[in-house]
Amino acid sequence: MSKIDFAINGYIAQIWLNRPEKLNAINRGMLDQLAETVEHVDRSIEARVLIIRARGDRAFCVGADINDWTALAPIDMWRRWIRDGHRVFARIAGLRQPVIAVLNGFALGGGLELALAADIRLAAEGIELGFPEVSIATLPGWGGTQGLPALIGKGRAKQMILSGERISAAKAEHWGLVNEVLPPDQLDSRADELAEQIAANAPLAVQFAKQAIDGYSHGSAGFTLEALAGALSAHTKDAKEGLASFKDRRPPNYSGE
Repeated sequence: MSKIDFAINGYIAQIWLNRPEKLNAINRGMLDQLAETVEHVDRSIEARVLIIRARGDRAFCVGADINDWTALAPIDMWRRWIRDGHRVFARIAGLRQPVIAVLNGFALGGGLELALAADIRLAAEGIELGFPEVSIATLPGWGGTQGLPALIGKGRAKQMILSGERISAAKAEHWGLVNEVLPPDQLDSRADELAEQIAANAPLAVQFAKQAIDGYSHGSAGFTLEALAGALSAHTKDAKEGLASFKDRRPPNYSGE
């Protein structure tokens, strides 16, 4: 049975982590399914927003499945587990479409790293968030040491990661780790409302705005500008002239338009 559920309804794409009996801990199969699903969203013309949710009412995700990664040799853990997680979460963060993470329960370790890959995080009252890895002699391995400081600052990130202490949803909102904290029975409706509000706007403007913000905050401004400039220049009059001159085997006559 699939541990990742996926659907597109209208303009809204949705992913559900579907392993509630294991508190939605992520195993290797789920990573592979996430990669395939995110690729589908990225190529979708219809999807304007992605919501990431979790089945069950106890946990959004408690992180990587310890039984999976502890069974790996060090080289395989680097080659297969850590690098795959980096690729999948980076792909989520790099989606054209805005991503909303709905934290209905505990978000710990890799689960919190998955939430960090989203653009917007909504949390239920009473949940806890944290990076407990140091308590079992490891450290965040799917981008937490980079994404968390970028969001809440080095001092608070160090406090969370080095102590392994969980923080409340209220503190997470105060620190800027989550955008809003809501009663559990209002969480899903608020996520739907926000997704619909975003999807109702001009999709290309929304996507360009996300790229502009991320290009600055993630330190990849050069790549963002390259992508936008390449798309723009490819449809100028000069681009058409360049292609025509190449086909006609003649010198181009550029106009600067």
